[in-house]
Amino acid sequence: MSKRLYRSESDRILGGVCGGLAEVYDIDPTLIRLVVVALFFGAGTGLLAYLVAWLIMPTESEIENK
Repeated sequence: MSKRLYRSESDRILGGVCGGLAEVYDIDPTLIRLVVVALFFGAGTGLLAYLVAWLIMPTESEIENK
């Protein structure tokens, strides 16, 4: 079974984007969150990328219901 990208409903702080990315790529969600924060403060693109991902990525329950 292939892994699908989704927003996590169990490991979420704001929208579940970082938790979902961490589950798909099997890494610690804290590392993903640190990268997003670093992109936000460094280049200013972290927040925009997070918001776009939040709008585009389906939730975990939407993936399971298909």
